[in-house]
Amino acid sequence: MQTSDVVNQVPDFAGHDLFTTDAVAVEAMKRWGDPADVAGLTELGVLAGSPEVQAWADDAHRDTPRLRTHDRTGRRVDEVDYARSYHDLMRVAAGHGLTAEPWTRPPASGAHLRRAVGFVTWSRAEAGHLCPVSMTYAAAPALRSTPALADRWVPLLASRDYDPVLRPRADRRSAIAGMGMTEKQGGSDVRANVTRAVPVPGGPVEGGETYRLTGHKWFFSAPMSDVFLVLATTLAGVTCFLVPRVLDDGTRNGLRLQRLKDKLGNRSNASSEVELDEAWAVRVGDEGRGIRTIIDMVSSTRLDCVLGSTATMRESVVRAVHHARHRSAFGALLVEQPLMRNVLADLALEVEAAELLGLRMAHAVDAGEGELARIGVALGKFWVCKRTPPVVAEALECLGGAGYVEENGLARLYREAPLNSIWEGSGNVGALDVLRAMTREPATVAALDKELSAARGHDRRLDRAIDEVPALVAAASSEDGAWRARRIVEHLAVTLQAALLTQHSPASVSEAFVASRLEPGGHGATFGSLDDVGADEVTSILDRTFT
Repeated sequence: MQTSDVVNQVPDFAGHDLFTTDAVAVEAMKRWGDPADVAGLTELGVLAGSPEVQAWADDAHRDTPRLRTHDRTGRRVDEVDYARSYHDLMRVAAGHGLTAEPWTRPPASGAHLRRAVGFVTWSRAEAGHLCPVSMTYAAAPALRSTPALADRWVPLLASRDYDPVLRPRADRRSAIAGMGMTEKQGGSDVRANVTRAVPVPGGPVEGGETYRLTGHKWFFSAPMSDVFLVLATTLAGVTCFLVPRVLDDGTRNGLRLQRLKDKLGNRSNASSEVELDEAWAVRVGDEGRGIRTIIDMVSSTRLDCVLGSTATMRESVVRAVHHARHRSAFGALLVEQPLMRNVLADLALEVEAAELLGLRMAHAVDAGEGELARIGVALGKFWVCKRTPPVVAEALECLGGAGYVEENGLARLYREAPLNSIWEGSGNVGALDVLRAMTREPATVAALDKELSAARGHDRRLDRAIDEVPALVAAASSEDGAWRARRIVEHLAVTLQAALLTQHSPASVSEAFVASRLEPGGHGATFGSLDDVGADEVTSILDRTFT
C-alpha cells in the first residue's frame, strides 16, 4: 500500500433526505398531520441533506456576522452584515413556512406539527439562523393581545418571502421578529427590568398607545430583525412593547447596537447588546402586564428549544451511526461490535423519546390541548435540552479523533448543544416553571394524567412510575418543593416520554427505554449501559434512527 492510499475512511454524510430517513417524523405526520404537507417536507429534507446546504452552513460559521455601527460618511447605521449563505438559509426557512404561518392556518389543519417537523429537519442543516425564525413564529400569539397590531404585522411575519433589507413596514412583503427581555442586572429575572417607557402625547398610532423607551438590553438576538417585542417599565410596572427597526417615515428607530456577543456556539446568528435611545414603541397588551402578554411568545420559543435540541441530538447520533456503518476496527465494522451497538442504541432511544415528545406537543397546539402543551413543553424544555450535551458528546466520541475536528460537523453540534438549555430560562427556571404550573394551574396536571393514563397496562414499570406522579404533584407545593424541583421534573419528563413511546413507537424502542430509564438499576451513569436488549432489537432501533 502506498502512503497516499486512502482506505477505511467514511464517506461524507451528504445527499440524504433528512425527512424521509427520520422514522419518528414520518410516523408523526401519518398519525397527526395532513398528507398534503408531506411533499413539501420531503423537498425540505432533500435540501437539508444536500452538499450545497452543508456548504452554506460551513460558510455561515466561518464568515460570522460583523457589526457596522457607521457608514463611510460617519452616519450612524447600526447594521449587522451576514454572509450570503446565512441569507440563503433564511430564505429556505421562510420559504417553507417555518416562521409564523401556522398561526394563520385553521386550528385543525396540523400546521404547527408540519412546521415542527420542518423545524427539526431544517435545524439539522444549520441551527443558528433558526433563532430569528423561532422568534418570528413565537411573536404572533403575543401580538394577538392587541388585534390592531396583529392585523398589521402577523401577515408579514407569516409570509413565505424573505427580504433582509431594512425598510418601513408599508414597503415590506415580509418581516422577521426579535425580542429583548434580558438586562444586565436581571438575567432570567425579567421583573428586575429597568428600561423606562414614557408615554408620548398624541393618542393611538399604529394600533396602540405609543411610548419612548430608554435602557440597555444585555441580550438582543438577531438585531437585524424588522420588529421586536421588548419589555420596559412604566409607572404601572413591566409592560410589553412592539419596537420597529425602521419607522414609517423611513428613518431608523433609536436602537444603538453596542457590540455583538462572542458566543460559544450559534455563531452564524448575531446576538447583540443594544442601547434603546428614546426608541419609538407601541404598547402590546395591558400596561403593567408585560410578562403575562409575552408569556405566549416564551412558550412557543420553548417548544422550539425542545425541537432544536432534538435536531442537534438526531444529527449527531445519525452521523455516529453513519460512521459506524463504514468504519472498521479490530477486524469488524464498528456497527457490528457489541459495545458500540450498545452505545448507539442507547443514544438512539434518547433521540426518539425527545423527538416524539416535541412533536406530540406541537400536535397539542394544533388540537387545542393548551393545558397539555403548557406542562409538556415546560417538561421538555428542562429535560430534552439538558440531555443534549451528553448525547452529542457521546456521539462525537463514536468518531474518535475524527469527531473532534471541524470538517466532520460534530464539533459545531457540540458547541451548539448547551444553548437551548440556557435560552428562555436555564434549568432552574424551567424546573420551577413546571412546579408553578402544577400548583397554580391544576388543569395542566389533569391533562398530564390523561396522557399518562393512555399508556397504562402495557408495562408494570411504567405503571409504577405513573403511580408515583400524584405524590410528586403534592411535593411540588410543599415547603421543600423548590429544593426537589429537578428530581420531580426529571421523573415527570421521563415518565411522559415512556408513555408516548409505549403508545406510538415499536416495542423494540419502548421496552428498551422503559427498562433502562424506569427500572431501578436498569442503566448505568453513561450511555452504552443498556441491559438485556436482543441483537434484533438493537438492529431495529438503529434502523429507525437512520434508514
